Amino acid sequence: MELISMGKAAKEAAFQLATASTAQKNQALAIIADELEANAENILAANAKDIAKGREAGLTEALLDRLLLNTERLIGIANDVRNVISLNDPVGSELDSKVLENGMSLSRRRVPLGVVGVIYEARPNVTIDIAALCLKTGNASILRGGKETFFSNMELVKVIQSALAKAELPAASVQYIEKPDRELVSQLLKLDDYVDMIIPRGGAGLHKMCKENSTIPVIIGGFGISHIFVDQSADLAKSLEVVENAKVQRPSACNALDTLLVHQEVAAEFLPMLAERLNDKVALVAEPKAKVLLGDAKELRDAAEGDFDTEWLSFTLGVKVVAGVEEAIDHMRVHNASHSDAIMTNSLENSELFINSVGSAAVYVNASTRFTDGAQFGLGAEVAVSTQKLHARGPMGLEELTSYKWVGKANYLPRS
Repeated sequence: MELISMGKAAKEAAFQLATASTAQKNQALAIIADELEANAENILAANAKDIAKGREAGLTEALLDRLLLNTERLIGIANDVRNVISLNDPVGSELDSKVLENGMSLSRRRVPLGVVGVIYEARPNVTIDIAALCLKTGNASILRGGKETFFSNMELVKVIQSALAKAELPAASVQYIEKPDRELVSQLLKLDDYVDMIIPRGGAGLHKMCKENSTIPVIIGGFGISHIFVDQSADLAKSLEVVENAKVQRPSACNALDTLLVHQEVAAEFLPMLAERLNDKVALVAEPKAKVLLGDAKELRDAAEGDFDTEWLSFTLGVKVVAGVEEAIDHMRVHNASHSDAIMTNSLENSELFINSVGSAAVYVNASTRFTDGAQFGLGAEVAVSTQKLHARGPMGLEELTSYKWVGKANYLPRS
């Protein structure tokens, strides 16, 4: 009954948000950003409780890094909200228009989705990202974070709802499921009378559970094995810089590098360079051909079954030598290349083959997989990175949180 009440309140809030002006929505976002900074002490104290509990529970360093808020990250989150203010409001814009032979003008106009349910794990910044993007696009949201982020999320939602009240928007525009009971997640997935879309942000298990149990459309994303293929024509020194960035900059991110594929013609030169560059930073997991060439690596072991299907989210990297771009593509097809993948090459033919063949949401030529991000793409904060093929792919910004309706205008025109 509690979730049904939340659903009803969210649907009513979505009705009001759908007609809110851009100025009013931007005012709410500006207040949220200011209140995040004004309440930094309380937010960071709450986050410290989550970190302490996480350490007691034995969370990995990768998960603790996802959970952590500090002054710099909180300022960054507030600035991301301000960036959303500067973005064009897609609601009400027309995708295209034409005049039919009967004189009717016909257009497609962007409208909010309605109510978005988001289920996520140890990422407190997601609470603000979702709230900001949903508010800007006139959507209400029902959030369910992981138990690891309970204290952080309680404080963040308090800031959001206070800002909504100051902007004279309904508090139910952003609601949070406080109880950690997993049964409530199952109930949310069945709330199709009130919720229009479910977005899970977490591991493969969460996505599988939502896909199998939801009666509401689900956006699948945020999971996938990210690959870089170093072609025989690549600039090896520059490729090494990109590989290091993709693996080391923030290994707990979903767009961090998981598997490195190296052309056999350059492997003998490139892999010793890799071992030297990543020593004391990364543990390498290699198939036999690669392992021989990585002999000087300090942390090195044989690849076991399932290793090339693992999203590491840590300082671990799978390495394999391949015969060429075709074998690299075949490997990626088998091992869940659906998120972010890149080729290092100076061959136009190979780059186009790679782009056209790889089924990932984001494909790069001579660039790090770490660019798959709403802010990097100029979309503002993102609600998720979708790896499915319907509705939206890649970082989901403002436009991806809208649908459209057909609008026909005529001069009292009956159908003949």
